[in-house]
Amino acid sequence: MNKILPAVFIATLAIAAHAQTPPAAPQTPPPPPARGPALDLALEAAKVALESCKNIDQKVGVSVIDSAGELKVLLASDGAPTRGVHNSTLKAQTALTFNAPTSLLAEQIKTDKALADRFAANPNYLNRAGGILIKVGNDVIGAIGVGGARGSEKDEACAVAGLEKVQSRLN
Repeated sequence: MNKILPAVFIATLAIAAHAQTPPAAPQTPPPPPARGPALDLALEAAKVALESCKNIDQKVGVSVIDSAGELKVLLASDGAPTRGVHNSTLKAQTALTFNAPTSLLAEQIKTDKALADRFAANPNYLNRAGGILIKVGNDVIGAIGVGGARGSEKDEACAVAGLEKVQSRLN
């Protein structure tokens, strides 16, 4: 009898533990990936932007992000300033966050105090030209940012050149 009691006790504990275990949650499918340019097109756009700036003797960084703000491509020309490379990503993320090119935001901030306050409150927002949206129709699928040129209008021109090269193949 002494040998049976511990076995019964262990079996009872196992049944009680199993009864208290909540059923497994039903598996939900993962969320769909963020929409963005295909990697080959993102890379091509970044290379064209980099080359465009190289042709005007500017050393820059180029970032391409998807619609969730995730970095897909980051390229930097030889000798590009660290700050310019970092700013390329900030410009792309700023354009995406505000759904507008950063050059437009730079103009709006001059007369829109609420917008100026939002920028002042977040050091990751950059209101210098060089960040543009990547769109398919009216849908924003990402952004391109270029940073490091002497004159942010040059950054934007290079970003536009990169986007123009791949625009017709985006979906």
